[in-house]
Amino acid sequence: MSCPARHPSSPLLPIQRAIHHPTTKPSPSRLPNPRRIRAPGGTRGAGSPTASRPRGPALRTGELDSRRRRRLYFISISRSLRRSSGERGSERRKQRTTDQYKMAVSFKYWDDCLDPEDMRLMWQDPVVSKEWNDAGEEQGQKVHLSRDPDGEAYLTQTEMMAVAAITVHRHFKSQLDPYMIGALAEIASGRRLFVDTYDRKTKETKVGILQVAPEVAQWLGRELGYKSYDIEDNTNLLYWPLVNVYFGAAYAKWLFSCDDRQRTEEFVVRAYKGGKKKAAHKSTSPIFQRYLYVKENLLSIRQPEICHDLAPDQEKLSSTESQLIYWDSKVSEADMDAMWKHPDVYKEWIKSGERRGNVRFSHDAKNRPYLSRVEVKAVAEIIISRHLSTRGVKPEALAALAEVCSMRFVHGVSTRTGLMGIDYPTAVWLSRQVDCGYRAYTLISVDDLYNPFASMYFGASYLAWLSQYEGREQSYEFIVQAYLGGPENVSLQETGPFWNQFLESLTQYQDPKKDNNNSCCIL
Repeated sequence: MSCPARHPSSPLLPIQRAIHHPTTKPSPSRLPNPRRIRAPGGTRGAGSPTASRPRGPALRTGELDSRRRRRLYFISISRSLRRSSGERGSERRKQRTTDQYKMAVSFKYWDDCLDPEDMRLMWQDPVVSKEWNDAGEEQGQKVHLSRDPDGEAYLTQTEMMAVAAITVHRHFKSQLDPYMIGALAEIASGRRLFVDTYDRKTKETKVGILQVAPEVAQWLGRELGYKSYDIEDNTNLLYWPLVNVYFGAAYAKWLFSCDDRQRTEEFVVRAYKGGKKKAAHKSTSPIFQRYLYVKENLLSIRQPEICHDLAPDQEKLSSTESQLIYWDSKVSEADMDAMWKHPDVYKEWIKSGERRGNVRFSHDAKNRPYLSRVEVKAVAEIIISRHLSTRGVKPEALAALAEVCSMRFVHGVSTRTGLMGIDYPTAVWLSRQVDCGYRAYTLISVDDLYNPFASMYFGASYLAWLSQYEGREQSYEFIVQAYLGGPENVSLQETGPFWNQFLESLTQYQDPKKDNNNSCCIL
């Protein structure tokens, strides 16, 4: 299934050891039988070319029929051979198309498909380093990929969980579970690196550990902003473990909210493996049962320690890791200066021992970065005073929405991206509006929305746009429910609880010294 404009097809299909395109090959038993072919000479009528064609010397009736039968027999054989040759040629062309990735890629060592920084992270995982040392590998030397009895390269469960942990920690913190990614890899490919699966219906080839189609990966980057790896000119990168898992995880995250509906884990797993249309079909039920078994087994084997042990020394951290710890790595100098000038933030940061240039994010027990309530409200006040002072948006309302959307996590929660839960397509759409284009913060990829200021800016912009939805003034209740559930999905039954959650969160940001009788004020 070719990738649609908004909704890509599932990148996964049943695993096959080798790509196979069934074709119908003629066999001797299926060649045309000359006895069943009626000689056209006496059946075309007087006006046919055969009837008017000059004839040679007169032949006896039996001899004439024999010669015609032989001639038709050899014609039929010739045509059959041509068809057979064409089919084989078509099959070879398809095989070359589907093998173009696999034939060009061959890894013997981990170092061939991982950057030095990623290799350092793999060695940093104590479970991986123990497994590699026990296998005779040495740090500083190239590490061999594991191979099964058939010689196919694969990742061990320990290696797979490390790759999943690195990917989630780096790109999907507080959004996806690394154990889910590890279990998906097991049911998708058996953790094999070079598995290619061709779908005759969609004309797509799914590749790698998480069986990602190049077309789907390109769609994820182009439309949803997943651009940490550029595969537009080199789809062979999809065989790299971290690249493949990155796009596979991005697709799984998209499935959680596809078609503007919140989906369950069961739907995502069944749709990932069997396709969206078969997510509720009985044929995909065994997929989820096997997934649960694999996931439970992974949980009993190990914990992804690599997610919980980051070095505090910034000089030893990569740029990606430092963005998970320090405000200064995500936020511009101008925005950081504004935060330091905010009296409540200044007081809180000084009390916690923060220094200019090295302000740390708060982290929960799972080492996920988040903002304090003081920081969230300060960011909202700065954004409104700088960019949206004429739109009348209240900072308390923005802070309360951040509480409901993301629980103040920097990366968001589940399918909601960033502090304000604004996804990349919506933010891009807001920035392109002719009448009120919101362009104060540049958007290049989805990672830009992990900047608390950028997320707050586009969240406030979206709230202001919803206040005039369909060209008329909307109620506070509609605005909140539309923000959290979509303007086309507002209903008391489905989105009503959002309003109650918002009101509860709003009380945590209002000044108790002021009269808050109008507790639902947004604008």
